[in-house]
Amino acid sequence: MSDKFRRLTDTVLVSSQIGPDDVKAARELGVALIVNNRPDGESPDQTSGAAIAQAAAEEGLDYVAIPVGHAGFSEPQVEAMRAALDRAGASRLLAFCRSGTRSTLLWALAEASAGADPETLRRNAAAAGYDLAPIAATLEMLAARRR
Repeated sequence: MSDKFRRLTDTVLVSSQIGPDDVKAARELGVALIVNNRPDGESPDQTSGAAIAQAAAEEGLDYVAIPVGHAGFSEPQVEAMRAALDRAGASRLLAFCRSGTRSTLLWALAEASAGADPETLRRNAAAAGYDLAPIAATLEMLAARRR
């Protein structure tokens, strides 16, 4: 697997900012859906969402933008990520942002909202190098709704 892509589960990968060449690498790893969690214009040197969407289309991949700014996460964003995960099904999904952190946190929130165990989510994120501590209480609350 590309050193850039980190595995959260067998079907979910996260990454820092990607470019068009990374889209081809993602397809070669079996990714079927790319989720862009980075708002356009966040940094002057970032590849635009439109360029990633075009590269995804050229590689036969689906693309969805769920931008998350530094203000935090909203319920519609969590619901959109849950819908993206459901849409990908058993296929691989690659979510990206500046560092992969927002994508990982949004993935965990979406999974907890569907009843996933927060401790399992924490372990998976930690194995990929991410810390869910900033959203631990929210994960517990979302998971408890489904119990």
